[in-house]
Amino acid sequence: MSAFECRIDAGVATFVIDNPPQNRLSFAVIRGFAEAVQKVHGHPDVRVVVVRAAGENFCFGGDISNWLDLEPAQMGENTGRALSIFNAFEQLPVPVITAVQGRCTGGGFELVLRSDIIVAAEGAQFGHSEQTLGVVTLLGGIQRVAERAGRARATRWAYTSELVPAAEMLAAGVITEVVPPGDLLKAAQAWAVRLGRGPTRAHAGHKQMLRAWSDGGIEAADKLLPALTTTLMQTEDARRGIASAIDALSRGVDRPDLDFHGR
Repeated sequence: MSAFECRIDAGVATFVIDNPPQNRLSFAVIRGFAEAVQKVHGHPDVRVVVVRAAGENFCFGGDISNWLDLEPAQMGENTGRALSIFNAFEQLPVPVITAVQGRCTGGGFELVLRSDIIVAAEGAQFGHSEQTLGVVTLLGGIQRVAERAGRARATRWAYTSELVPAAEMLAAGVITEVVPPGDLLKAAQAWAVRLGRGPTRAHAGHKQMLRAWSDGGIEAADKLLPALTTTLMQTEDARRGIASAIDALSRGVDRPDLDFHGR
């Protein structure tokens, strides 16, 4: 069985990490992940991505078994390549939902932080394990936690490598939802259905604006709006949605809940 699987069905791309016993990010997993991201980028019918992992735990992080066999420069190059893959994943123009169970640490946590919607099972734990190895969060973890939860929490969690319960991550604004373990995949699927039937091009626009805000603040995001508006007003989804709203207004009724087509 492959350590990583990507399948596409009815507009949903599902990424599955299956590398027991700890679902570590081995070379095979990273390679499969890179191929899956590229496949989604080039697939016009994909409207949402769901990421999950087999087994009791989501992911313990990178495969450290050969790190000491590498020259420092090689380790730096490998980190750069993995970072590029994670960044490409983060920039997918469709909503990304990740379902997390058990332990989610190191590179696994950094992967999850690239998602738009993070659903965790009760009992899930998150953490930066890197300081126990004497290294930093190699794939951009600390800065992404700081963006979501503030510098104080990001500093504490990175400096201590403590395991943080899902409920605390939810309260801090790092994750989206906490559900009973038996409902995890059902909840992720519900998000996929909800977002998959929405205006895909508008979702991509919101992701683009959030990236601009992350890089340059509100002013940078605001600068995108005229061009984004021009682009979206040419889409079938926007024209159908606005026409439907105008019709409802003229008849004095509530707007219908539309299924958009992603075009």
